[in-house]
Order: sequence, then structure tokens, then C-alpha cells
Amino acid sequence: MRILLGVTAGIAAYKVPFLIRLLVKQGAEVRCVMTPDARDFVSPLVLSTLSNHPVAIEFWNKETGAWNNHVALAEWADLLVICPCTANTLSKMASGACDNLLLAIFLSMRNKTILFPAMDLEMYRHPTVQRNMDQLEQDGSIIVPAEYGELASGLSGQGRLPEPETLLEYILGVVASKRDFLGKNVVVTAGPTYEAIDPVRFIGNHASGKMGLALAERLAERGADVLLVLGPSKCSVSHPKIKVCSVVSAEEMWNEVKNNWDSMDFGFFAAAVADYQPERASQHKIKKSAGESMALTLVKTPDILAWAGKHKKEHQRIIGFALETQNGEVNAKEKLHTKKADYMVLNVPVENESGFNAETNKVCIFGKDDRLWDIPLMQKREVANAILNVITNTQ
Repeated sequence: MRILLGVTAGIAAYKVPFLIRLLVKQGAEVRCVMTPDARDFVSPLVLSTLSNHPVAIEFWNKETGAWNNHVALAEWADLLVICPCTANTLSKMASGACDNLLLAIFLSMRNKTILFPAMDLEMYRHPTVQRNMDQLEQDGSIIVPAEYGELASGLSGQGRLPEPETLLEYILGVVASKRDFLGKNVVVTAGPTYEAIDPVRFIGNHASGKMGLALAERLAERGADVLLVLGPSKCSVSHPKIKVCSVVSAEEMWNEVKNNWDSMDFGFFAAAVADYQPERASQHKIKKSAGESMALTLVKTPDILAWAGKHKKEHQRIIGFALETQNGEVNAKEKLHTKKADYMVLNVPVENESGFNAETNKVCIFGKDDRLWDIPLMQKREVANAILNVITNTQ
């Protein structure tokens, strides 16, 4: 899950570093945005260190000229959390004001926003503050009521920010509102495979593993226990519900799938497995010969998707992936049936915008009943979400 954490200028901001640590332990990627005055209450250096990301405060850095793109930040986030949310920020949000970076992000959010108001008790119960919170709830924001307790003024009453552990429970509750893979065991294959010619050279492809990784992360966020069988890749994952098994060759990937298949409910076969491997790999580096060419005898690698289809049990569901440069729909449909898959995801090449190493993707999803879902070009994480939505809505 990607949490964008907005911090406003309230004394309760001292609890935010503890919240960041708890979120990171849950496998969340956290980025922080502060209002300028919030720097008087908590250090940007502390938040940056704990989140492992720079803290965004202004629209641009006056020293470096770097621009904090509020639209990009809003699109990146699965959830915007404003904690603490002061009376001043509540008022600006309710009226649609946009005089700082955090407010611009709030107005650009398409995903959920959760607000944790915190202030003195008289401020909290003032009719204008209550009216602003009511308006924001009507507009779709989630308002978590302040707790009763001792306040910074020395008084006691409602207005206190919950403790970090309670804040975490609220946030996870919002994120978990879609937990349709809870209790499911899922294997995801991702990345390329490298088939050795000799200790130096190999047959491979340009797959990055980003699509498979996006699937694994989305599945984990939606409750699944995920085994990610990952070929050679620079991608990394730290979600506690994802177990990563690193492999190199198609045979190694096949063995991991075989060894774990009986316990799986779903298989997402997104890896770009090399179709052929040398019949025999040399134990030593092959020296360049005097001739102009060198012949290699190639044999097929194990067909992991076909094996899974052949050994599929009644409760198991298989989702295959295909990349075609010609006759994509025909080939994808044929692959769907010959491999005995339940769905086939066809990667649709868009020059410089989808495919290997790109951050975005465009796909078509084919079902066994000849249904077709056309997913437009978007970020691979959102493509992964769309694929999961199709599966859960058609079971």
C-alpha cells in the first residue's frame, strides 16, 4: 500500500514519526507532505529518515528548482492521510482553498482521504469546525473523531489525536475495506529467465518483473499470502505477506511452482519465461572460434503455464499472460484454451509506454466464456488492480 501522509501545524504532530514506523513495518511505502508551518512541530529530517523519502513542503524547491508535482503525488497514493488535521486546514479543505502543496494534493486525490482532526476542545466543538467536518464527510473524506483526554492546553476533553497504534488500526481498516483475497494462497511468477550458454553468456529477454511485482503487491494488500517466484530482476519487495523465491532458469522457476502448487488457490503466470535453452550448457566459457559463426542446438524449456493447467484442481484458478506482436487476440485466445487457463492477459504493445521496463501497461483480458475486458493504458499497479477486479467480479 502507498500512503501519502500529510502533516499540518499542530502539537500532535509529535506522534507522526511513530506512526510512520508502524506503517513501514506493515509493508507500506510512506511519503510525507508537510504544510510550511508544520516544520515548527516536527522535523522534516526525522520524517524523511523514517519514511526513506524526501519530504515535500513547497510546490518547488527554491534552492534546486525541483518541482513537487501535486498531481503525480495524488496519483501515486493509494490513500491520503492527514494527521494531525488542524482547524485551519479543515476550514481550507471544506472551502476548496488551495494555497499550499498539501491542499493541492487533496483536491487532486481520486483515491480515499482519511482525516484525523486534533485541536483544543473548544475549537473542536465550535459550530464552524463541526460544519467543516460535516461538509468534508459529505464530499467523501473519512473523518476519524478525535479522542477524549488530556490536551496540550492542560484541559481535558475531546480533541486529542489517538495514539499511533490506534491511528494504524484506523488506516489499515480503510485499506482493508477491499480484502477479497483474504485467506487465499497465490503464486505469482515474474521477471525473465536466463538460460545458460556457458558461465558468462545466456539466452534471455528484457522483462523487468514490474508487472508481476505489481500483481504480488496488490494481492498482498487485498489479503492474499503470496509466493513470488522472481527471475533475475532489479525489482524488490518488502511486504510481509509476500515470500520471494529468486530463481534464474525456467527449470528452477518450474520446480518452485511444482513444489508449491498443491497449496495454491490462484496462479498468476506473468513471467517472461525463455522458450528455449541450449541443449547442453558449457562448463567453461566458450572461446571465440576462427570461423564466422557458431551453432547452438536449442531445446524447449518447461512450459510452466501448461503444466499448471494440466495439474489444476477444481478450486484453483489460473491466470496466464501473453505478449504478442502479431495476431494478438487470436494467439491469446488459443493460448487460453490450450493451456487450460481461466483468464489470459494479453499485453498490448504501445510504443515507449507499455511492455518491458515501462511503468505503464495496456492489456486485454480474455475469459473462458469468450468475454473480453479492455484495460486502458495506466500505471502497472492500477493495471494489476483492474485484473484482480475482473477475477473477483466473475468468480
